Amino acid sequence: MEEILKKRRTLQETMNFMAALSAGIEPILGRGANSMTMSAGRNLGRKFSASARRTDDLLEAVEEVRNILLSNSCLWGFEPFKPKEQEELITRNSRGERQMLLVFRDCMIRQSLLRFGHPQQGSLCNMMYGFFAGALETIMGKKTTLEIRHAGENACLKMLTVAA
Repeated sequence: MEEILKKRRTLQETMNFMAALSAGIEPILGRGANSMTMSAGRNLGRKFSASARRTDDLLEAVEEVRNILLSNSCLWGFEPFKPKEQEELITRNSRGERQMLLVFRDCMIRQSLLRFGHPQQGSLCNMMYGFFAGALETIMGKKTTLEIRHAGENACLKMLTVAA
């Protein structure tokens, strides 16, 4: 347990540095900071998932992303979320794309941003979006997006969309 806490502290220190770096580059690069970090995250997601099991099943693919994160010591607690007024966990939009809400409860990026006092939904959040998109695109072989629906202190809610 002590070893895990030590690794978590080291990771948190690194993430605090990333939050400070993000606060510095966003005013200089403007919107370019978001696309730069999203691209970096997407490349990392593709790299981490290169040997992952391929599937077209969305729930299996999300579980495979979880396994990839765990095997690379990334601590992101997330799970599928179904509002009570929604009948199915996975829905389809008007374009026939599959969609699923994900709630992120234990996010090292959110924790770092809050600790640093930097607002959410910036370049570091886009890096996480890029990671998920890159990993899922590799696992499923389809274009994906992850849209922030709510960013809060205790959790973030995001809509995962997979192209038809």
